[in-house]
Amino acid sequence: MAITIKNENEIKILREGGKILADVLSQVSEMAKPGVSTGFLNNKAKELILARNAEPSFENYQSNFSDKPYPAVICASLNNVVVHGLPSEKVILKEGDILKLDLGVKYKNLFTDAALTVGIGKIYEENKKLIDITRRALELAIVEVKPDNHIGDIGFAIENYVKKEGLNVVKVLVGHGVGYAVHEEPNVPNYGKKGEGPVLKFGMVLAIEPMVTCGSDKVKLSCDGFGYETADSSFSAHFEHTVAVTNTGHLILTE
Repeated sequence: MAITIKNENEIKILREGGKILADVLSQVSEMAKPGVSTGFLNNKAKELILARNAEPSFENYQSNFSDKPYPAVICASLNNVVVHGLPSEKVILKEGDILKLDLGVKYKNLFTDAALTVGIGKIYEENKKLIDITRRALELAIVEVKPDNHIGDIGFAIENYVKKEGLNVVKVLVGHGVGYAVHEEPNVPNYGKKGEGPVLKFGMVLAIEPMVTCGSDKVKLSCDGFGYETADSSFSAHFEHTVAVTNTGHLILTE
């Protein structure tokens, strides 16, 4: 499948949908407190999206990662689960947890995608550092989004910074194009070499999503058949924005 280019009107709609997503994600993250279930957060996310005349794009999405459609609105990945964690009424948040919330929205037939990581109650300093470094890695990656740069510039910015801070990026899970579908070309790895990979052009829309661990970069499939967790059970963090390439640089669509 070729890399798609969105026109100015489509980017405007994506920004509208992205603002809905950002608002819902912010509200849901504020509800993430000790004693709350991830199933409750999932139900609230759906309620908030539908109230804004948008649709959740992950629910019933059939990915290449699984032989079953994803049954929830959000991905709620706890502690050592990196991404795609399945929310449940049985999963109760507790003090010291770190929770990754990943959400997709369909608005006027166009798709945006974003994620963040929140600490539940008081968390260990090392996990605060993990969250801060992952957030900063995303910020540094977005700086590289501009015409005539390369996908490799984005991945290099992420891995170079994360490695300097003594942490690791997950390499088998990547960012991606987005807009006309939940997942599009190109892949956007969290590692790379400057000047390599597809060239960034006006109208490309990318979901950039650093996934960082305190330990090994290796992952395995969770027992729920959807999540991916660290092979050594180390904690992980995840941040994501949908970003458009503009004539002069970039526009973050999910803030």
